[in-house]
Amino acid sequence: MPSLGSLGIISRGQLASAACVSAAWRTFGFTTCCLQKALAPRRDRLWFHISFPSHATPKFQTLSGFAAAWTQSPGPLPYPAEADGASLGSREWTMKTSIVFLLCISVFPGFSQGRVVGEDETGFAECNVFFPGQVPPEGFTEPFHVKICQQYNKEPRFATLYSTKDKIPLYSAFKYTKPAENEEENWLVEPQIDDPENDLHEMVREADIAGTVANLGANQALTSDYVGSGYERGLLNPSLLNEGDFQMATYTLTNTVPLSPSLSKSWHRDIGRVVEQALVPHCSEKDNLYLLAGAIPSSVQVKGKVSVPETLWLAACCDAPGGWSLGLVKKTNDENSLVDLMVGELEKQLLAGVDLFKGNCGEDNKSQEKREAILRAVSQIRSGEQAGTSDNQEAKDSSLVRKVAGIIATPFIKLLELLIYVFVELVKFVFYFLWLVIKWVGGTVLNGVYSLWNGMVSYLKAISMVLIRIPYDLGRVIINIFLGFLQIVQDVASLTYRILLIPVEFVLHLAAFPYYSVCAIPSVLKDMATGIMGTFSLVIDATAALLHGFCYLAGHIVKRFVPKGSSTD
Repeated sequence: MPSLGSLGIISRGQLASAACVSAAWRTFGFTTCCLQKALAPRRDRLWFHISFPSHATPKFQTLSGFAAAWTQSPGPLPYPAEADGASLGSREWTMKTSIVFLLCISVFPGFSQGRVVGEDETGFAECNVFFPGQVPPEGFTEPFHVKICQQYNKEPRFATLYSTKDKIPLYSAFKYTKPAENEEENWLVEPQIDDPENDLHEMVREADIAGTVANLGANQALTSDYVGSGYERGLLNPSLLNEGDFQMATYTLTNTVPLSPSLSKSWHRDIGRVVEQALVPHCSEKDNLYLLAGAIPSSVQVKGKVSVPETLWLAACCDAPGGWSLGLVKKTNDENSLVDLMVGELEKQLLAGVDLFKGNCGEDNKSQEKREAILRAVSQIRSGEQAGTSDNQEAKDSSLVRKVAGIIATPFIKLLELLIYVFVELVKFVFYFLWLVIKWVGGTVLNGVYSLWNGMVSYLKAISMVLIRIPYDLGRVIINIFLGFLQIVQDVASLTYRILLIPVEFVLHLAAFPYYSVCAIPSVLKDMATGIMGTFSLVIDATAALLHGFCYLAGHIVKRFVPKGSSTD
């Protein structure tokens, strides 16, 4: 199976981030995304995630490993951050060009994307298509329940409700596509579940993010939780019921629960047979068959961290005319058990208030013919499994011999794995060194070309400005000369006027003297006559006033001293 080339964007609530896709790179036959962190004002990091298919040559797979490790390094870029925006832009362009150089020599089939759905979004967002009526199950309302829209190559493949408390999925919702052959496993993790503030907004391989995500594994299971535990990573959405991109998307640790090897094999065998032989043939259209595969956590934990399910269940809904619904339950303590029941009965075994399908999805339908036919098919499958139990016992006996042989061969296998690991790391180091050399040479050449280009542009700009200013400066000189000449003429004319004005005013005043002297005589005579007449009038007025005063005085004396005569007198 080709390994998952993984690159995606995770967004939860306010943490949604947009991915940028390079159209130029798409023309080479692959897709990639980039996410910049703090390019302004810090401008010290540019994140990429690069993966190549496992069917490519080992050289390309190794190249994928060290390229992902380098691009996801939490440290600063090899170039120091510069204040000059143009210089910084050239360095970013240099890095992008270098990465394109690496990608152009490989084949990149696609990318896997697991989107943690935000609380402000309805249901599972674009993954609502995996539920009848696009309505997800209700009743799963705990704060540690995380909704994930599992995607691959930009398309939704199935939906998962994940419990960060139990570190297992509570259910995965999917549709039957087509059975396919087993393919190589390639396990992914969700960085945003453990560290919502980190810059890896994508579903990535666990090995590629070691040391870059804070608290990795605090809210989800990791591969190390299964190693040496005796449990396998059992898929709720079985890979055998999917093909192509749908199958690739199932290999994520957010779709796995701890199962014993025999139980994992039994669960996938039972689910595959029930879906293919009992459910699909009795649904009029395959696209109308909705499947929910889930697990009920128990108190048993793997390494004190990951809950082991006590029950595995499957709920099916044929959302079509004459539709039906059905539930199946398998107890983990009995790998051969497979109990069919109504969806309503299954809901009672889950959390209180859980409603798996909108409107019970035909469970209340009066016609039970299809459901009885499905139960008969399930019963036949169950009978066939019981008939094969004795054969399984013989297989177990033979497997004991294989286990002993495995114990003996384990040290040699571990040694071989160590040698392979050392060889791979050595190859990674060589490619990493070559990458540094190529990057340094390419960066030096591109920086030289960029500096030369800037010098040429600056020189041409200065020459152009000088040539443009020549006519302007020449015009200014001519205008200043003309204005200076006019100023000289004005000064000469003003000086001449002032020199000539002095004798002209003297002659005019001298000529005007007789005129003003003669003309002043009548005015003087008039003033003299006025003065004489005024003096004469003043004398007459004074004499009249004096006589009047004497008359008044005499009359007063006479009235006082001369007695009045009798009235008869």
